Amino acid sequence: MSTKRLLHTWQRRSEQRVYECRVFTVRRDRSFFSRDRAEHDFHVLECPDWVNIIPLTPKNEVVMVRQFRHGTRALTLEVPGGMIDPGDASPLVAARREMVEECGFDSDDVRPLGAIHPNPALQANRCHSFVAYDVAACAEPTFDSTEETEVVLVPFDEIPDRIRDGSITHALVVVAFHWLALGT
Repeated sequence: MSTKRLLHTWQRRSEQRVYECRVFTVRRDRSFFSRDRAEHDFHVLECPDWVNIIPLTPKNEVVMVRQFRHGTRALTLEVPGGMIDPGDASPLVAARREMVEECGFDSDDVRPLGAIHPNPALQANRCHSFVAYDVAACAEPTFDSTEETEVVLVPFDEIPDRIRDGSITHALVVVAFHWLALGT
């Protein structure tokens, strides 16, 4: 049984950008909390919205990419994805662009799965997930100066085991596969 109660409010009194780089900005908010009637500092990562996309071949294989991630200092197995660029007309356009850039596959049958807040405690952005059916190779992958991927075809029915055994650990990728499994 849950007890419904009125939560106290927060009022932002000031904000200051304390660090900026290409992929995020750190903002310090000074906020007033009505419960203790005091001001507190919070740090927020301002990031653009992100996309990821599950490319499925006609043979029901997932086109995945293996790449080095600096946060974990390890290679990861993921679906294509990245930031929505200012020139992208929509999250769907960004997802297709990332799919072509990272793995060289494309499709005209791309459908939205959903959008989530990756970490609402620290970030306000969202990650939009898509699935692409009947993808086909259309180009060689292209990378910016700090990117490199290896294309890996994984039978779709192996995905749950790859998540369970730790071969796929990226939380946003797991969420995309969960939405697909739900039939969203």
